[in-house]
Amino acid sequence: MSFNTKQWLDSLIGDKPAGALPILSFPCVQLLGISVRELIFSDTYQVRGMKAVADRTPSLASVSLMDLSVEAEAFGSDVRFFDHEIPCVTGRIVTTEEEADALRIPEPGAGRTEIYLRAARKALQVIRDRPVLAGIIGPFSLAGRLVDVTEAMILCYENPELIKKVLDKAASFLIAYARAYKREGVHGVIMAEPLAGLLSPALAHEFSEPYVRRIVDAVQDDGFVVVYHNCGGSTVRMPDSILATGCGAYHFGNAVSMREILKYFPRDTVVMGNVDPAAQFVGGTPEGIRAETRRIMEECHDYRNFVISSGCDIPPHAKWENIDAFFEAVAGFSSGGAAGAPE
Repeated sequence: MSFNTKQWLDSLIGDKPAGALPILSFPCVQLLGISVRELIFSDTYQVRGMKAVADRTPSLASVSLMDLSVEAEAFGSDVRFFDHEIPCVTGRIVTTEEEADALRIPEPGAGRTEIYLRAARKALQVIRDRPVLAGIIGPFSLAGRLVDVTEAMILCYENPELIKKVLDKAASFLIAYARAYKREGVHGVIMAEPLAGLLSPALAHEFSEPYVRRIVDAVQDDGFVVVYHNCGGSTVRMPDSILATGCGAYHFGNAVSMREILKYFPRDTVVMGNVDPAAQFVGGTPEGIRAETRRIMEECHDYRNFVISSGCDIPPHAKWENIDAFFEAVAGFSSGGAAGAPE
């Protein structure tokens, strides 16, 4: 599918809701009858999973796996794998400035990134009716996995030079990784930078924003978009810093009010969110998720640049009856309109 991604984003802005774009990939394991462990080690299963989701749902884009362990693993981090949960990074590989200096920047294709790049290439051959977006981690979130998440926060105060050395290498790798996806023909990436959502606005301005901007400047153009995702509760306090990243679109979690955060973003920029993945997609009921989806859409429907989504990556064990109900609610709202514009 060859098209202008910027024009596609512009087409999502309008008086009527364009549809939905949840971060929906891992629940494909239920459709395929496989484990998460099998999925993350097989490009064949990943392509089949993306195609199964695309065939079942009218999502505005096909999204590859949002696996935030892949990039850290490429750097040499240990990863713990599970049959039915998303992998997680264990331990830390950088504790001193000497180790930060010695940290080698991997090539795209190292570790499981090769599997994910192959899957994206193959997905483009079978999904031709919508954009294909790859999932990557953000620079501060990657640095946190290399030095330890808690330690990353401390280093911002106690040893900023060390964390900046790691951030510099993280950003360099992510540029190369995003470029590799771009060469495969993928239409953009959703960059997950959730750890930055725990920072103060001042720290986010120093330790996340410039590195995200560096990646965006290196890869984004009319044919390739960077969608910024942050599910932290502090995002509503740092809209200027987030906007300064220059991303083509923005995605927020359910820790914030979607209507509140929309106030800070230009009306010509797509902003997405934020039905709770845990409470609604996993723990909710079809009736409950329909009501919650409609509530958010009613609150935000006078923002023409709003696109309904999940608040974060939908977990593998989310109920498909709830996922289906989410899309049904969006379709019903789009055809029937809102009860009335919010005050």
